[in-house]
Amino acid sequence: MTTQSPTVHGTGLTPLTQCTHWNSPLDIIAIKHKCCNQFYACISCHAELAKHPAEVWLKSERGEKAVLCGSCKHVLSIDEYLNCGNVCMGCGKDFNPGCRNHHGLYFEVE
Repeated sequence: MTTQSPTVHGTGLTPLTQCTHWNSPLDIIAIKHKCCNQFYACISCHAELAKHPAEVWLKSERGEKAVLCGSCKHVLSIDEYLNCGNVCMGCGKDFNPGCRNHHGLYFEVE
């Protein structure tokens, strides 16, 4: 049985989920937004395309499958993503370690 990859929204999307805002070889994740339950390439894409403000995932929701690897389409839970060492658990591709500077835009942090 084949699982269909989630639809990712964004501007100037590549097959790896890079967008006009973030498009280095390591910018290969998309995050499902709590407010609309849809994947966006980045918070700026959500701000441009969604008709509502973004909401952050609460700490109690860390089990939610909300981070998509653009390389292999594996969906990680928030907890898996925050603890993966910037490497996809599905394919071993590296994620941008600088994204941790923006975690508070998506996830409740301390």
